[in-house]
Amino acid sequence: MFSEKDFIAGQFNTIETASFEWSAPSNIALVKYWGKKENQIPANPSISFTLNNCKTITKLEVAKKSDVSSFSFDLLFEGKPKEDFKPKIQKFFERIEKYCPFLKEYHFKIDTQNTFPHSSGIASSASGMAALAMNIMSLEKALNPAMTEEYFFAKASFLARLGSGSACRSIKGQVVVWGKHAEIDNSSDLFGVEFSDIHPSFKNFQDTILLVDKGEKQVSSTVGHDLMHNHPYSERRFAQAHENLSQMKGVLSKGNVDEFIKIVESEALTLHAMMMTSMPYFILMKPNTLEIINRLWKFRTETHIPVCFTLDAGANVHVLYPENVKEKVLQFIQDELVDYCQKGHYICDQIGDGAKQLN
Repeated sequence: MFSEKDFIAGQFNTIETASFEWSAPSNIALVKYWGKKENQIPANPSISFTLNNCKTITKLEVAKKSDVSSFSFDLLFEGKPKEDFKPKIQKFFERIEKYCPFLKEYHFKIDTQNTFPHSSGIASSASGMAALAMNIMSLEKALNPAMTEEYFFAKASFLARLGSGSACRSIKGQVVVWGKHAEIDNSSDLFGVEFSDIHPSFKNFQDTILLVDKGEKQVSSTVGHDLMHNHPYSERRFAQAHENLSQMKGVLSKGNVDEFIKIVESEALTLHAMMMTSMPYFILMKPNTLEIINRLWKFRTETHIPVCFTLDAGANVHVLYPENVKEKVLQFIQDELVDYCQKGHYICDQIGDGAKQLN
């Protein structure tokens, strides 16, 4: 089990130039994290499905430089300079410098792209920060070849968390737990850990993402997390997350899809209930979000097909279901739900394995 001190780097070799490339996926939380403490520490534990198709691909080129007084980087998004992304990268480097003291010794060229449209309403901060963290760890590995694989992935998750909390769940594993929980071995607030006891019922689980609203959210997730500090229901919510994660642990191990549906949908609605009962209060769901949910409930009642929804901090709906009912669910989406998606757009995805090195 690694502590924060373990991630403070020691002595390194020197290299003049290097190039790395990684992809990292987005993820969707089943038990939600909402509210955080200092240094990107979650107020409650969470568990997520790692996605497969919705991912960020980032290439990192590094070159040794003589001036070590400041960070130096160029940022390209889909081949073009992206100045408005640079402050977030600068802040990320400032947060991780303590653990990666070699950063100011190099000039970085960061070339990144998403496999899904940036304006699609799918959170790209998790996949983006995870991909960048993997590249930085590849550089550290080149500087310290004796590094173990376990340390490599744990520190990558640790660094990703400092860029975007949920990014730590996009590093390794089909199902990932982030946050200390009494019943999850080696669970930590500092990084995500792979949950491997998964029943075959959840292998190849599908996630079709219905793009209800592609616009920027009226309230950012960062602001929403901060509103949990004085929230009248925060302490009960944090306790509920621990309870639901305990239940989810057994559900995923035993393959109980019916209980999975109950927990996942309750968690989604609880997340939005916290938004609606904060001060100031806000609503990120749209009328079409509710229409989709009601039609999905009706479809499930009439057909007994095990399909459910979850939501992130936005209006889009993630439709989750086993692979063996894929054809019927996709037909239902085409027949009844696509009209409630912006421009009829949706993305078909499924459980994936995490970050992958591409060169």
